[in-house]
Amino acid sequence: METKKLILSILPEKLGVCHFEKNSEIPEWAKHINFCSITRTKDELSIVCPQDKIPAGVLIEKDWRAFKVEGPLGFSLTGVVASLADPLAKAKISILYISTYETDYLLAEEKNLEKVKEILENFCDIN
Repeated sequence: METKKLILSILPEKLGVCHFEKNSEIPEWAKHINFCSITRTKDELSIVCPQDKIPAGVLIEKDWRAFKVEGPLGFSLTGVVASLADPLAKAKISILYISTYETDYLLAEEKNLEKVKEILENFCDIN
């Protein structure tokens, strides 16, 4: 049986990863953004979105880029995260991974974008 290559698309904007205190309200500026991941845990509120939408004064890690795994992937598909993360970990490249109902997003720092593309192109099609 032939294994199907993953297809990745690189989102055009630079993303920021924001940190808020655990009891913070979701800010109004984060509610109507095309790409935005909001995660609340018992310890914190994190928001990932285009960094040009983030106002001054917010604790942020800047200059992340996202590779969208073209989907839908389905919940029975296994090994996607490992297949992308393992070769990058071996290359000592840090990532952030976001999963949604239909697909996944692998985030890497802008400074590593070309190296990530070079590594992933060995087994993925990148648009």
